[in-house]
Amino acid sequence: MGYAGKLKEKAEVRSLRKKGYSYSEILKKIKVSKGSLSVWCRDIVLTEKQIEMLCERAEDGRFRSRKIIGEKREAERRERIKKLREEGMREMGILSCRDRFLAGVGLYAGDGAKGFQGVRFSNSDPRIIKFMMEWLREFCKVPEGKFRGRIWIHDDQNELGARRFWSKTTDIPMGQFQKSYIAKNKKNSKKIRKKLHQYGIFGIEVSDAAMQRKILGWMTGILENNIIN
Repeated sequence: MGYAGKLKEKAEVRSLRKKGYSYSEILKKIKVSKGSLSVWCRDIVLTEKQIEMLCERAEDGRFRSRKIIGEKREAERRERIKKLREEGMREMGILSCRDRFLAGVGLYAGDGAKGFQGVRFSNSDPRIIKFMMEWLREFCKVPEGKFRGRIWIHDDQNELGARRFWSKTTDIPMGQFQKSYIAKNKKNSKKIRKKLHQYGIFGIEVSDAAMQRKILGWMTGILENNIIN
């Protein structure tokens, strides 16, 4: 580049600097060395307003950078979770009859009632409730008329909508639902609720003490199996 070209670049650089552009912003617009930029602009004094605006732009740039990095990490996290779930599903494969039986016993051990004189299982996940309904039908031979449903829900949620949802999920007629437990939603509480279940928590109930004792026996058979150290 000739002398005239350098003079033009210098004039453009100084003009941008006088307008309050940062060195990094100028370098993006004009391809010159950092050394030349520093020499050409060292006598230019920015106003307090220009310095304030530079700081604001720098902070905004840092915020955008953090946001981009955060979004990238979140996307990577979601992709890892997706791959792990897919891997787990492949490893699980197709469940045999005995697999389903043991899975149901395990679920009841976690969320089923043990002291109640009958079968009672509660959960907020429709997939788990649906699984346990089929499990009780298949392995406990529960007649459809013996199923009862109960909902735990907050007072600012749609109870009728919840009843319709769980009735469709379980195939239990709403006429076999017991009175819902309505909890007051303490909006002013300091306790932060990260997740409020849209349809509340659903409980499957079967008034059959003998059946419950049989299920507890299955649980004992697993927990006291001599292959467990």
